[in-house]
Amino acid sequence: MPESLETEPDVAAVLFGESIQTARQFTANLAVHGEEYGLIGPLELPRLWSRHIVNSVLVAPLIRPGRVGDVGSGAGLPGLVLAIARPDVEFVLIEPMERRVKWLDEQASELGLGNVTVMRGRAEDVGFTGGLDQITARAVSAFSKLIPMCAPLVRPDGELVLMKGAGAAAEVEAAAKQIKRFKLADVEVRELGVGLVEDITRVITATVR
Repeated sequence: MPESLETEPDVAAVLFGESIQTARQFTANLAVHGEEYGLIGPLELPRLWSRHIVNSVLVAPLIRPGRVGDVGSGAGLPGLVLAIARPDVEFVLIEPMERRVKWLDEQASELGLGNVTVMRGRAEDVGFTGGLDQITARAVSAFSKLIPMCAPLVRPDGELVLMKGAGAAAEVEAAAKQIKRFKLADVEVRELGVGLVEDITRVITATVR
């Protein structure tokens, strides 16, 4: 285990509950192999738990039972983290890069995540019979570009749950045309982890009509 890996914060066990051991294994695997697979840089190890793992699992309470897609899943943030925290939900991880698809497949198998399917391809090129119930994405693109990428994959009355930074509200304003074009309703910026963590998680949620 790299010496520079951040110590697990106490809040992690609270957020993952019975799944904490699996979360620890995934974090350890990411710390050891993340740079090799081009998933994280060496500077991320001292903040791997807080900036990436906890940041992702804070979204778990917003996920509903059903089929949830994660666009540009990459290292499995948030897709694998959410699959660990929510074994009651079926996750479809969508990733175009072969090396990252290999990582996602390996981790799903090693961690025993029977609720994970990995699809290689771009969001624009994959299709789902009946559509997804929800879709997530983290550090993929601006909200205005994510809408045409993600909304067509979601069933009517399904939901976008997109992780964003401090500029989330500005991204919503800049996406006014796409919001109208793709008939999004109840568009909202939500702050998760307030009072629990120093670095809160921001998401934009929206219903696809």
